Amino acid sequence: MRLTLGDDWRATVTDAPLPFAPRFTGTFVTVAPYADVKERVRFLADTFGSQEWLWDTPDMLGFDRANRELVGAEFHMPHESAPAEDCARLPSVPAVLPGGLRADEERDCRLETTSVVCRAPGDAVLTCLRDLEVLDEPLEARIGIAPDVALLVQGGTVVGWSLTDPARHLTTAYAAPDPAPPFPATRGLLSSCLDLITDPLLEEVQDREPAALTRLRGVHRALCAQHEDRHRVDALLSLIGNLVEDYGSR
Repeated sequence: MRLTLGDDWRATVTDAPLPFAPRFTGTFVTVAPYADVKERVRFLADTFGSQEWLWDTPDMLGFDRANRELVGAEFHMPHESAPAEDCARLPSVPAVLPGGLRADEERDCRLETTSVVCRAPGDAVLTCLRDLEVLDEPLEARIGIAPDVALLVQGGTVVGWSLTDPARHLTTAYAAPDPAPPFPATRGLLSSCLDLITDPLLEEVQDREPAALTRLRGVHRALCAQHEDRHRVDALLSLIGNLVEDYGSR
């Protein structure tokens, strides 16, 4: 299968998915070998594909210059949650097929960030789409480019991506996720935090709606009070930290 990623830039699906477990901060999903800022800068310099440029921040796909194989990816979480009725239209087929990508040629491309996230019950899966019109047609394929991370393909074009079991992959910045399973309470707190950082609740917080601010303070207190699963809880505290600082104390 050949895929299109913006304009006429194409890649071929291979049988070699990325071996890295995803890192999920709540705002980004990273599937790459780098473990700090310096390594990331070096990675960007040594690869080609869809990358940051000046004020442009698309989703990132990095390809090796020697063999044109996909070697890393970063995806932005959208700021808008789809309504439940739209999420219910998300097809469950086709199944995820593990695979990597090989660029047809060495040149840069641009992979637009997605605009809306469909959240499965309990946030067991986050499916991020180019737009809700994607739901009007069936998906052609789900390419599992890494454990629990898949690209969604429609009409030969990448139209989104998904992350399965995001609570398991919660972490801060470049740290590896805790290998132990997340506590049930952590899963619930993740859902509460995702509510806070996406519209419509995010807009209500920013408008200082009393009920929304009460929810923000309640989630912050619950995170501070949870003593188990601290690595993931610290990631969630970091995720809503700016909201708490800007709106939680007033």
